[in-house]
Amino acid sequence: MAPTKRDFYAVLGVSSSASQDEIKKAYRKLAKKNHPDANASDPKAAERFKEISEANNVLGDTVKRKQYDEMRRLGAFDGFGGFGGGGRSSRGAGSYGGASGGQTINFQDFDIGGLGGLGDLFSSMFGGGETRQTTRQRGPEKGESVEATLDIPFRTAARGGKVPIELEVSEECGTCRGTGAAPGASLRICPECNGRGVISFGQGGFAVNRPCPVCLGRGQVPTEPCPTCHGTGEVRVKRKVLINVPPGVDTGSKIRLKGQGGKGPQNGPPGDLIITFNILPDKFYRRDGLDVIATVPLNIAQATLGTKISVKTLDGKRVAIKIPPGTPSGKRLRVRGQGIQKGDKKGDLIVEVSIAVPEKLSEEQERMMKEFAEAGGLKY
Repeated sequence: MAPTKRDFYAVLGVSSSASQDEIKKAYRKLAKKNHPDANASDPKAAERFKEISEANNVLGDTVKRKQYDEMRRLGAFDGFGGFGGGGRSSRGAGSYGGASGGQTINFQDFDIGGLGGLGDLFSSMFGGGETRQTTRQRGPEKGESVEATLDIPFRTAARGGKVPIELEVSEECGTCRGTGAAPGASLRICPECNGRGVISFGQGGFAVNRPCPVCLGRGQVPTEPCPTCHGTGEVRVKRKVLINVPPGVDTGSKIRLKGQGGKGPQNGPPGDLIITFNILPDKFYRRDGLDVIATVPLNIAQATLGTKISVKTLDGKRVAIKIPPGTPSGKRLRVRGQGIQKGDKKGDLIVEVSIAVPEKLSEEQERMMKEFAEAGGLKY
């Protein structure tokens, strides 16, 4: 089975200058579309999903991505499918000196895939790499870290509170315990990779390794696939989590909840949950830093003669506001200490006056308005 000769950026459909957020969004979209659970009738779905996951394992980690980008820059490979820019290094296995400037790279530092790593990959390319004939043993692995955007009501964001969220995460299949085998079925050495967990293809005299799409890098395949996970060893599950919203959060604020992501395979530690807040608009309040602005409508008489009004604060209490005579529309009145509190700082409540002009008047109201206008020198 010949692997696709595409680089990790091409696999996720992003440019090499893409931000980490763009990479994460691209991965989530592709993983959802190509997950084997959603494509049970497509035998190639597992291979596509594995390729997408492999690309995300590298590009989704800033350190691994930097190493990967450095290899691309030095010309050690072309599109990941083909290699160039130098031959076998005289420095021995695990180093490369074919790039311009005579730079030496220790390929054992490039453990970026979790499935053989680039250390193994380049060692096999440039000599000295041991060919594994034994089945790969998967040890404990950290679970999937999950990112989600949570909509928060304005007043909850201002004062803090608890908001539930439902997540969908990948976890080890409980039926097969991550082996991919049906109950009672046995595991045998993968015929595609001979138990190595990776397959090789050659180009220009070099051998390149990539995770085996048949066994998904495990080195073993079941005699009968698990009916629950269809042989992938993972299932998508829904989980409800109660999020504690700190006071004063704004749109774009993030929190990380350790150990609230997917369960780790082989009793590995669970992943994390990363929440990005999106604050919903309020029908009465709007925010300016830590200040809260409330627009209050007044009629012409109230604005002209002055009045007193009662305005509700964020905590549900009411404060009395004195409107001085001759208040124009747009006038702002400040109530100290009734805004959003964040740490030891607290904003104010700003009452913004809006003069409401009646659309329709009764005959008596119209007569009185004309008398008022004429008294000011206007003729009707």
